[in-house]
Amino acid sequence: MLLLPLKLCKPGMRLGRPIFSDDGLVLLNERMELTDPLIKRLAQFGIQFLYVEDSRTDDIVMNDIVSQETRSRAVSEVRTQFRKIMSEETTRKSINAMRLDVSFKSVVNSILDDITSNSDTMMMLVNITASDHYLFQHSVDVCIYSTVLGQAYGYSRDELYNLSLGALLHDIGKTQLPQDVLLKPGRLTPDEFNIVKMHTTLGYQLLKDLPNVPLLSAHVAFQHHERLDGSGYPRAIAGDKIHEYAQWVGIADVYDAMTSHRVYRKAMLPHEAMEMLFIGAGTAFDKNKVELFRDKVSIYPLGMIVKLSTGEIGAVVDINSSTPYRPIVRVLYDENRQPISPYEVDLSKASSVTITEANVAFEDQSA
Repeated sequence: MLLLPLKLCKPGMRLGRPIFSDDGLVLLNERMELTDPLIKRLAQFGIQFLYVEDSRTDDIVMNDIVSQETRSRAVSEVRTQFRKIMSEETTRKSINAMRLDVSFKSVVNSILDDITSNSDTMMMLVNITASDHYLFQHSVDVCIYSTVLGQAYGYSRDELYNLSLGALLHDIGKTQLPQDVLLKPGRLTPDEFNIVKMHTTLGYQLLKDLPNVPLLSAHVAFQHHERLDGSGYPRAIAGDKIHEYAQWVGIADVYDAMTSHRVYRKAMLPHEAMEMLFIGAGTAFDKNKVELFRDKVSIYPLGMIVKLSTGEIGAVVDINSSTPYRPIVRVLYDENRQPISPYEVDLSKASSVTITEANVAFEDQSA
């Protein structure tokens, strides 16, 4: 199957994987034929990519580091609990009564179980879940990224739990912000941005006194926008004054935000977002942590259409775990964009060949 941006999907194509709602229900089953109205509807749901059937790449095996069932349940739980907090009737006393630690304990443990049992699987988080609010999916994605990084770093199960819970709740303070500011479809004014920046402190205040929520998890919410060079907020602390859990979550938060579609800007491609992280490595972010992130994230997910420096166009069909940024590409079109008999190029061995463009428009997409 191929992984295509929604804008490149055409009527007549068939889904290669099902699409879920953020409460875990199947909206569209695999093999469903796409139509113009359906594509437009998916765009309204915030879907950025679709897996579509393709006979030349039907042997691609998708191994999710976190199962769709676990992910959907996590998004659903975040959605339910965050919406309760957002309601006008919610008070600080009722938030304490919700016992968020209980609500999310099983979710976090399921994520931990999936990740630890798939430790050799590369992260390839692609948004094919329909959601009515960016905050819900973002919270789960950042949790998954951060947990994978923590496991690769060597944290114990208890340490991973504290990190994962903090990552899942890192943006909980945004439930306390005016929704017209949080969801504004345009650039924020300086005053509005100052309001949004309050979510770190608000999140910490919500979490620090909740029963059985580790204080370190609350500090993740407090510190995830702090930066190594002191340029962050809310306290402009620097260096090792920022807890390493918050540093991991800060990297994951920025990467996921850059690669997610928002009303006011289009999503960056994964490799573009990774380049931005490396620009900040050594100043805003710890360089070693950014390098580990690069080594654990597949910036060219399986099925993605890429253009090579040779001018040829193909699909990513496998990931080299030691060099995930140099995958194996099955070439489908020559430099003139004419279909050819497919053959594969392992970019970890073909050092003179590079990927120059991702998500390339190409002909004969219904092959």
